[in-house]
Amino acid sequence: MHKTSAELATLVQGKLEGDPSLMITGVAGLREAQAGHVSFLEHPRYIGILAATKASVVLVDPDVKTPKSQTVIRVPQPGVAFGRIVAMTAPEPVRFQPGIHPNAYVDPSAAVHSSAAVLSFAVIESGVQIGPHTVVGAGAYVGHGTRVGESCLLYANVVVRERCVIGHRVILHAGAVIGADGFGYEFVNGRYEKISQIGIVQIDDDVEIGANTTIDRGRFGRTWIKRGVKIDNLVQIAHNVIIDEDTAIAAQAGISGSVVIGRNVRIAGQVGTVGHITIGDNAILGAQSGVNHDVPKGRFVFGYPAQEHKEAMKTHAHIRRLPYLLERIQKLEKQIEELTGNKRKPRRSRHKVDRQGL
Repeated sequence: MHKTSAELATLVQGKLEGDPSLMITGVAGLREAQAGHVSFLEHPRYIGILAATKASVVLVDPDVKTPKSQTVIRVPQPGVAFGRIVAMTAPEPVRFQPGIHPNAYVDPSAAVHSSAAVLSFAVIESGVQIGPHTVVGAGAYVGHGTRVGESCLLYANVVVRERCVIGHRVILHAGAVIGADGFGYEFVNGRYEKISQIGIVQIDDDVEIGANTTIDRGRFGRTWIKRGVKIDNLVQIAHNVIIDEDTAIAAQAGISGSVVIGRNVRIAGQVGTVGHITIGDNAILGAQSGVNHDVPKGRFVFGYPAQEHKEAMKTHAHIRRLPYLLERIQKLEKQIEELTGNKRKPRRSRHKVDRQGL
């Protein structure tokens, strides 16, 4: 890339402040940037890095205060604008030639569109339908009777089991497993007996599923991932979960069976839920939260058990003060002893310790 700062400002429809003639040759984060790089500041928490960055130009929000000596481009969504610039420098995407690789197995009853690509060692079982311009990666498996729509990308070693339904423009990253059995057992006569999992997984258009994420089939009916949902790596979605449009789930989250998640919900990393609860539209579940109850629309919850974010922050603040409060109580008890002459009985541990054995 060889663009002046003025040209970049025009490209992202931003307001330039500073030197319009700076030549920009690359992109980088604020910490890594050097002279000739353009970077961006999207979150106020990184404002301290802004003053120290070596980037020649930084994309910032219109209201952010910046050093007068720094050349910036003010734009409402710096991250989005930066993405447009990055696209200019990105390498050409890998493209696959249509057709079925000689090492792939495609059942004669499967319908694979002529513009689709099935790569080496992929397996397409009977009754499968693969839509136009879809890519089935090396070693991927598509089970009996599954339908995959148009312009999908199934990376290497993806597994989509029998009878699942995949919409258009769906991306499944390497190692994702769609349609494994749900965790369903009954404890009978001292042993676990498996419950048949006869449902499916339905994934609607424009969904992206991260690497090694697992989405279980319904016990009956379906597990349903609706349009525009984005799911990170290493996420577990259990049987009969419904996730509504444009929800995002970060890595290592676990959603238990029959949970209903609304639209535009944000679920941070390592969140866990109990089953059979409802998460309302536009809710936010903070990182590592344990959610054991319904969350109303628009609420921001955090902690274990999850509670309103502000209340959770107060609770954590009080917990951090416990050592100080204990010390204060001990001082007050000592003062009371001195005033009353009554000595406290020594506190006995509830746990006996064999000191010779330590």
